[in-house]
Amino acid sequence: MHDTRRTRLLLSVLLIAALVLITLDYRDGSAAPLRGLRDFGGSVFGGAERVVSAVTQPVVGLFGSSASGGSGSQVAALQAQVIRLRAELSREQLSRAQYAQLRRLLQVAGRGGYRIVAADVIAVSQGYAESVTLDAGRDDGVRPQETVLNGAGLVGTVTAVSAQTATVLLASDTTSVVGVQLAGSGQIGWVTGTGKAQPAAALLRLQVLGGGAALRRGEQLVTSASVRDRPYVPGVPVGVISQVQGSAGTLTARALVRPYADFAALGVVGIVVAPPRRNPRFSVLPPGPKPTPTVTVTVTPQPSPSLAGTPSAAAGG
Repeated sequence: MHDTRRTRLLLSVLLIAALVLITLDYRDGSAAPLRGLRDFGGSVFGGAERVVSAVTQPVVGLFGSSASGGSGSQVAALQAQVIRLRAELSREQLSRAQYAQLRRLLQVAGRGGYRIVAADVIAVSQGYAESVTLDAGRDDGVRPQETVLNGAGLVGTVTAVSAQTATVLLASDTTSVVGVQLAGSGQIGWVTGTGKAQPAAALLRLQVLGGGAALRRGEQLVTSASVRDRPYVPGVPVGVISQVQGSAGTLTARALVRPYADFAALGVVGIVVAPPRRNPRFSVLPPGPKPTPTVTVTVTPQPSPSLAGTPSAAAGG
């Protein structure tokens, strides 16, 4: 058979007719007129109908099921099941994150000997003051002027208490003043917050008494003892010096401190309701940052080129 335009046109018409007959057969093959057409089509097209019907059967079944009301309810049930599974997965992930934070918090409290009440942050202040609200209060044994920490370090201090909630002033607030002690030298000083509007909002300002105090990057800080351990118990990790700012001749040495606690991502925290029996000093601190290795480059001097082989030297000889 030659591949002519008439041949291709005839083949196309036959295929279209086969598809129409197959579709009608699946829709209602019991009707008398369609039964005759079905028999005629089966005798003319033979195996071609079986091949095309195998391809089109899923599509016809899809349209047939869409016309019925059962598939709509099944789709709605599947969508509801997907939404429920997503919600359960989200709660499971949240529970795992809270569990990890609580585990780190208990480790810090155990090393320092702090008796704590665990709580969740349920609200954040919207004004200039940096404070959060916790879901633990007077009914849980919480009182004002108590230290708040998390699994990384110092968070702040309790400033107000109700029956079931407590307000915490974060150490990053500009009105916060925390007495600290340097782990390396044992020097005493204090850190203050920089607030939200400052360029170094994520850092704390450190001041150490004595203009001759030598501050170094990488030095770690802990809270120093307060009178009757209020508002801060001793030994809570505060942060590490990231930049030294003090200059010669000043009365106090100054530096910027990167806090261990991330004040922008607080979750599970602990309120210290009973101070440690003894000062833990620096035992709660995490491992200090490793110093940056010094790279020494040795430059080998190259010998100067000899003039013995040059034409001018030979001519002068």
